[in-house]
Amino acid sequence: MDKTYNGWTNYATWRVNLELIDGMTPTDFGDDPAQIMDAYELSLCLKDTAHDNIENSAPEGLARDYALAFLQDVNWHEIAKHMIADYADENETA
Repeated sequence: MDKTYNGWTNYATWRVNLELIDGMTPTDFGDDPAQIMDAYELSLCLKDTAHDNIENSAPEGLARDYALAFLQDVNWHEIAKHMIADYADENETA
């Protein structure tokens, strides 16, 4: 069964990118080019940021547990690669 959604791996990846990540750039996660332009390292930062956002804004309970479980379906590497590509495109033309 095809679980892609709007060109993304799945609904969770699309939704998290749209709601939590959209508008961010790799430089929001530091200034070390080796880290922020590496998709794996950036994906870890994105995942930590999303988890922190939920843990710091939602009270403990069922809704928070569901939100954190939802994050497990996110393809963080895909979002990181997309963010790096967008950043490179924007800075190439600047």
